[in-house]
Amino acid sequence: MSGTTAKEWHGRPAHVISEHGLEARATPEYDLAHLTRARTLRNEGRLEEALAELRQAAALHPGWAEAHHQLGNALKGLGAYAEAAASLRTAARLDPVQAAIWLNLGVCCLELGHLSQAEECFRQALALEPYRPEARNILGHALLLRGRCAEAARELKRALELRPGYPAAHDNLGRVLKAQGRAAEALAHHAAALRTQPRAATHSNLLYTLNFIPGLDPAEVAAEHGRWASVHAGGAPPAARPAGHDFSPQRRLRVGYVSPDLVRHAVSYFFEPVLARHDRGQIESICYSDTRMPDGVTERLRRQAGEWRETSRLTDAQLEAQIRRDRVDILVDLAGHTARNRLPVFARRPAPVQVTWLGYPNTTGLGAIDYRLTEVLCDPPGQTEAWHSEKLFRLPRTFSCYRPPAESPAVGPLPAPSAGKVTFACFNNFAKVSPGTIRRWARILREVPAAVLLLKSRGLGDPATAMAVRAQFVGQGVPGERIEFNGEELSVARHLSLYHRVDIALDTDPYNGTTTTCEALWMGVPVITLAGRTHASRVGASLLSHVGFSEGIAQTEEGYVAAAGALAADLPRLAALRRELRERMRASALCDEAGFVRDLESGFRRMWLERCAAA
Repeated sequence: MSGTTAKEWHGRPAHVISEHGLEARATPEYDLAHLTRARTLRNEGRLEEALAELRQAAALHPGWAEAHHQLGNALKGLGAYAEAAASLRTAARLDPVQAAIWLNLGVCCLELGHLSQAEECFRQALALEPYRPEARNILGHALLLRGRCAEAARELKRALELRPGYPAAHDNLGRVLKAQGRAAEALAHHAAALRTQPRAATHSNLLYTLNFIPGLDPAEVAAEHGRWASVHAGGAPPAARPAGHDFSPQRRLRVGYVSPDLVRHAVSYFFEPVLARHDRGQIESICYSDTRMPDGVTERLRRQAGEWRETSRLTDAQLEAQIRRDRVDILVDLAGHTARNRLPVFARRPAPVQVTWLGYPNTTGLGAIDYRLTEVLCDPPGQTEAWHSEKLFRLPRTFSCYRPPAESPAVGPLPAPSAGKVTFACFNNFAKVSPGTIRRWARILREVPAAVLLLKSRGLGDPATAMAVRAQFVGQGVPGERIEFNGEELSVARHLSLYHRVDIALDTDPYNGTTTTCEALWMGVPVITLAGRTHASRVGASLLSHVGFSEGIAQTEEGYVAAAGALAADLPRLAALRRELRERMRASALCDEAGFVRDLESGFRRMWLERCAAA
């Protein structure tokens, strides 16, 4: 998925500040007994009892900063970030010269989405301890979230100077470079982090980055996904029959969906129609929401789910146990190797049938996941099966269904006649813009000499990043003033209204847009895409085929450039497409919610029948 509401900074952050945990600072005025008992209880996993000890210490000694500090840390560890932040603010007021307090407070602010406050806390910590690499690392992470990539890179490089080989800083620097469209460089940093500290999340960041790099052998990419499973999941467990599970083939099915993205996020545009349209006589839906910052979309999805579980505070073992208690028949992963995935839970096989869908355009590598939902245009039969650990389950029409935002503005008139020039645009996550993509775009601009290119992505609001991108076009013979940037965080309506300025959208490769392509088509803007060999590079071809715009699908670089140039030269054709595309899309399988959900439910039933036959 991609687009303005997508998770543009995919990859689990490696902030790693556990060094600032129970570092009790003894003072002569106070008894450390409560803190000592709390430490023992936490080590034994008795978190609630530890929390009670810390609450008592803070109540008995309200002027003791360390009591409030450790209470805040305990609450933070339990995911109670708002309450933790209150305790840590008290600690910071009482002992403003302890850098660890500011770092822990900053992490709480990050988790609450208070990015400017988090940055202030981390800078305060650095003012106290400028040579602390953990502080440089977490500040770099915060700056990345704010779209200030160049500053983030400087802080992370400084962290690596202070601690050569520091895995968290390498991992976060990889995320920064990916956001700047430098995926090949990012890969080297993820690999460096993985060599030092083989974390599952770091390995997932590396796998996700592979999707952005052109020219890689899909078989080698698939093998690396398999290595993730071997190292972090211990291989595929046997598909043992769960004790007492009801394998009646025609009964109502309990289908669980696991995702950290049940918020205003690209995944929700495609998932909400499913949740809303499920036949409750056949499917009982259970959502396992791993989001830490629920929003209005979360609440809307909650109302449409059969059952809802908040899981962000659960360990993998606890989530596995919850899924088993819920007697889930089919468990669906919506994240793949994107940030805060729960693939280690799927590796434990808590459900008889396990499926991956929607959030990640590749295999998971897990033998414990039985199926990957797709369709024939994205995964032509006989072409991509060998690159998947899962069985490819092709839905009959499309692999997803798009629900246009209710706040979508009306389609505007073609802008080229009044502007006196054609405006090309790409609103994809800039991580998807490979050097080859820039080369193609530069060719198009040279062949359509009056045209301009508008690029919109969060990181492009960073002046240094925008300057570097502009320099790439200048190096390809395109005057810098013909490249425009927009890095604003906009509402859905304002984001879509930007398409009123756009005549033709240009897709990225080898990782196509999904949400952004749907948004462009919905706003009457045709898209030019280059079809490749893998799912990630064929989504654009699928979407355009469904709205009957095959002329926008190129098979070669020459064809991509030619298709863009021909369309730019035919304003009457562009005007006609402007009038037609929204209705074409509305009438297509892409927006047929009821039809898509029936196809999906039929697919689930087939999977279940296969499992029952094997039981």
